[in-house]
Amino acid sequence: MWKANCHLSDRSAVIGSGMASRSDTAARREAILRLMRDGRLWRAADLARRLGVSERTIWRDMERLTAAGLPVAGVRGLGYVATAEVALPAMHLTALEMEALSTALASLADTGGELGAAASGLLARIGAEGAEARGLGAAPLAREAGALPHLAPARAAIRARQVLRVTLDGETAEVRPLRLDYWGGLWALIAWSETAGDFTEVPLHRVEALAPLPRLFAEEADKGLEAYLSRPA
Repeated sequence: MWKANCHLSDRSAVIGSGMASRSDTAARREAILRLMRDGRLWRAADLARRLGVSERTIWRDMERLTAAGLPVAGVRGLGYVATAEVALPAMHLTALEMEALSTALASLADTGGELGAAASGLLARIGAEGAEARGLGAAPLAREAGALPHLAPARAAIRARQVLRVTLDGETAEVRPLRLDYWGGLWALIAWSETAGDFTEVPLHRVEALAPLPRLFAEEADKGLEAYLSRPA
């Protein structure tokens, strides 16, 4: 009886081992597809090293994946590449990460060509206009180098609602920064000027000095971004 049970146990172990093997194979092939989503050429040796298997195993896996009609192609000795669109995993970005991504894409979009067109399409798909609506801006880097040193402090002041002291053409004013705009290769800071008592558009490439003051401002409807945008043209 014990011997019969032993045989049954051995058979179950073999069956279980086969099931585990099939499961491991499926998981490994899914892992291969995930790795290849980056669109670059993968050598069998690189895939084998990443997955802890032999190159021969990778060759067999790729043959099976190709035979199954999955979007991969390649030649032994050269490498393998995904031949369809890359599907990125879902991810959550912080506001600062979204701003960085939007600005980088917009900078690339400004260069034109195939990459520029692709960047423009991606920019539209991720909804970069949402960053602009919050006053953070999502536009190509200015061609005017004079604006670049002022972008970071201006952005920080917009987020913190911190008053800025700005010197332009020899005159100094204290302003409430509301938004950064980019038009025709030039950055402009949209602000409420506490000095002039009106909205102002500050061309950053002409700014001689820009510094935050140790003073925050409260949001006021008649001095905010919505009031500026609703002004008659």
